[in-house]
Amino acid sequence: MSKTGFKRATRVADQIRTEVADILMRKTKDPRIGIVTVTDVELTSDLRLAHVFVTAGPDEQREADAFAGLLKASGFIRGELGRRLNLRYTPELHFHKDTTGPRGDRILALLDRLEGQNAKESGPGEPPSRC
Repeated sequence: MSKTGFKRATRVADQIRTEVADILMRKTKDPRIGIVTVTDVELTSDLRLAHVFVTAGPDEQREADAFAGLLKASGFIRGELGRRLNLRYTPELHFHKDTTGPRGDRILALLDRLEGQNAKESGPGEPPSRC
């Protein structure tokens, strides 16, 4: 472990997330990729494989198109990444759908509904109980 308390793979993954987002925004010309947002990168400890999590489009068709564009552009993105990072090996990129956003929204909606039920049960004049 380094002095900062973070593993090197974590620091490099954060750098990859930033650089891949910039490459997608500024360098790629494929219109299918224009709606992609890089949310996270998980990197293996040997720094050879990067799992890039993205959100892509409001509907399934646009999402499928975006992933097709990412698959086609992955070699270009990896080449650009290799020029920007000072690593012995440029990691292989695997793009995955990020499902944490909708799942988090669902959990927040459930918590709001539960809080609303607690407010009804406590009655008027009483503060709602906190779980």
